[in-house]
Amino acid sequence: MARPLSEYHNKRDFQATPEPAGRHVRGRPVQALQYCVQKHDASHLHYDFRLELGGTLKSWAIPKGPSLDPGVRRLAVHVEDHPLDYAGFEGHIPEGHYGAGDVIVWDRGSWFPEGDPHEGYARGKLRFRLEGEKLGGVWNLFRTRLAGKKEQWLLVKSDDAQARPETEYDILQAQPHSVLSDRTLAPRQKPPTTRPKARGRAHATSHEEALPGSLKPQLATLVDTPPAGDWRYEIKFDGYRMLARIDGGRVQLLTRSGLDWTARMPHQARALAGLGLESAWLDGEMVVMGADGVADFQALQNAFDAGNDQAIVYYLFDAPFLNGVDLRECPLHERRTALQALLVNNRAAQLRYSETFDQPVQQLLDSACDMQLEGLIGKRPDSRYVSRRSNDWIKLKCQQRQEFVILGYTDPQGSRSALGALLLGLHDPQGAGLRYAGKVGTGFSSATLEHLLERLQPLATSRPTLASLPAGVSTTRVHWVQPRLLAQVSYSQMTRDGVVRHGVFHGLRDDKPAVAVTLERSAPTPGGNPGAGTGANDLRITHGDRLVDAASGATKLQVAEYYARVAQWILPQLQQRPVALVRAPQGLGGELFFQKHAAQLAIPGVRTYSKTEAGQAAMVIDRLPALLGAVQMNALELHTWNATSKDFDRPDRLVLDLDPDPTLPWKTMVEACQLTLTLLDELGLRAFIKTSGGKGLHLVVPLVRRAGWDEVKAFSQAMVQYLAGLFPQRLSAVSGPRNRVGRIFIDYLRNARGATTVCAYSLRAREGLPVSVPVHREELAQLRGAGKWTLADVARRLDETQDPWAGYATTRQSITAAMRRQMGLHKPVA
Repeated sequence: MARPLSEYHNKRDFQATPEPAGRHVRGRPVQALQYCVQKHDASHLHYDFRLELGGTLKSWAIPKGPSLDPGVRRLAVHVEDHPLDYAGFEGHIPEGHYGAGDVIVWDRGSWFPEGDPHEGYARGKLRFRLEGEKLGGVWNLFRTRLAGKKEQWLLVKSDDAQARPETEYDILQAQPHSVLSDRTLAPRQKPPTTRPKARGRAHATSHEEALPGSLKPQLATLVDTPPAGDWRYEIKFDGYRMLARIDGGRVQLLTRSGLDWTARMPHQARALAGLGLESAWLDGEMVVMGADGVADFQALQNAFDAGNDQAIVYYLFDAPFLNGVDLRECPLHERRTALQALLVNNRAAQLRYSETFDQPVQQLLDSACDMQLEGLIGKRPDSRYVSRRSNDWIKLKCQQRQEFVILGYTDPQGSRSALGALLLGLHDPQGAGLRYAGKVGTGFSSATLEHLLERLQPLATSRPTLASLPAGVSTTRVHWVQPRLLAQVSYSQMTRDGVVRHGVFHGLRDDKPAVAVTLERSAPTPGGNPGAGTGANDLRITHGDRLVDAASGATKLQVAEYYARVAQWILPQLQQRPVALVRAPQGLGGELFFQKHAAQLAIPGVRTYSKTEAGQAAMVIDRLPALLGAVQMNALELHTWNATSKDFDRPDRLVLDLDPDPTLPWKTMVEACQLTLTLLDELGLRAFIKTSGGKGLHLVVPLVRRAGWDEVKAFSQAMVQYLAGLFPQRLSAVSGPRNRVGRIFIDYLRNARGATTVCAYSLRAREGLPVSVPVHREELAQLRGAGKWTLADVARRLDETQDPWAGYATTRQSITAAMRRQMGLHKPVA
């Protein structure tokens, strides 16, 4: 008798394909049956419909995809069974392998058969209800007698509330994206090898779209060391980033902040018009090459000042849009293939293609530094184009260089004319205003000094715009100016006080707003090079190259760097609060330990409490040395009490943990959260939301320390029972997997003495190292899952998003007698 997955295994080489090998599952967790629909761009675009049954995914290929119209019957070709973990597979199956092409998860959720599903499957007649992100209601699968190499079935929607005529609504066109990511697919064709024509398609994920009126560029993340993996490297030009918008006969050249500089570069605009494009967005860098063949930023600045644009060369490196086709979802290597083909016959000296180099990256970086280049830009060849800073693009610098706000200037001394040195500033990333960042007094020519003075004198002001003036800094003969101009400065290092050393002026920057400039810090290297990152010596981490997560390549050192980086957010959540740790001495592949007290853990700065003091042995880790000491002891997760050492007997918050049946679609989690928030609103209690980093969401309700543990637990239980009574098909108030099949258990048991909940900003000991992240209430509808942010990308969210819990510390509320009566609790718990 053939094994259930034998056909699946025989068709695949798991050394070459990223598909899960899977195994037949004899026992499974108690949960609803799962289903998924995968959009698959193989030899032709089709949809794979899969239902869990008997420990595998029964699978049908549906060429035209499911339809919500009961009058439309879709052919469903029965194919081999797939393993259960295939339901979460997205990726690229390499050419030459079975099913070669791109796969996304178009829909997933739970399915509920009518009658015995095994009997129905054997008879060739399945009737079932779907509860997914996109599909819902009752559906039917019928086996036909049509001849063919494989069984021919039909998928038909029943006529119910979820049915819609296809003439009014085509769900495949209306909702093309993955439910796990932002990816989408369209029929695949070869990339253009000649100049692209209008309405052509360049790749599986491209699609025709009207040319956007504006576009923000993709930005690179600064890292310290070259990452492992597949990367393509280009020269990091010392120039102005510029986007070109071409629409018919009109060409615009726009800075990264959206300023129109077309009039300043007529030669480049004419060269772009000469390409004969109907429409496009092109991305590149404007540079002027010095006599040594190296980009010279000062020469570029001089060319703009003198109105001499003929020496400026536009090095193009990307094509997000080309002749009516949106290429942003295409992999980088295909966008660059199209761009290179576009420039094959270009004869204009002002346009060049930015080449990639295939030598080893360290050799390239050494050569770049020897040639006095600024550094390298690395890009993942399969990455899409996104209008933000991305870890798929990185920059490796030969020296520290960035923009500074000019705060003022000093009088000249000796033979120097115009001015002496520039005083520099940076905006505090936490919004505390400008801070002093040192001086720069070298790198000026006589002409540059005169030009600077002309620009600075109209900005004169009587007092500095600094939040505070550092001690020891002389202000004698300083002329303060309004903080409107930016200076490009290279320097050897930054002191602990944030002051540059050995600065060299390279020019003014007019392409960025001064208000946006903060200190650029290097991020952990993507891919996890051992020992990579900043501050390794200060962290005192041993065995920093030990692999923690094989899936992401993250190391122990990178975990320490993560917690050091988010210390300002996580330490307030840990303040005086007993904590339990999840430790992974051998990484995620080894045994995990849940530890509630500090016995046998040599953590510096940890505070311990006895059973007499706290009701049970407890530890507090709320200082950076202690936090990093916990990481040194291989801690990944931090779980906190609902009370602090100020009063162990009275909780200062209650937590509701929304714990779903794993097969349920994410939208049911969002609905359950919104229902719970509505009840809290009616009670007059403000709640703060965070992802769990696992499967669900947490609602945290701050409280004034008045009620005891029993009272808070009873109140939270009453709320959950009330909600479950209103929505018994969706919510459960009883713990245990059997009680949440097809439902979400709202866990109120976190509100007992000594019970813990994962801390906001804590990592989770799961593949990819997701993070428990606070979110705004308005963000709920856009969330795709509880593990959306990981160690690799949560820092960008913290940089770009206002704190969703900004009002937590000032929220003062308590459980009132009126609230208890509303929940059926007529008197406090004794």
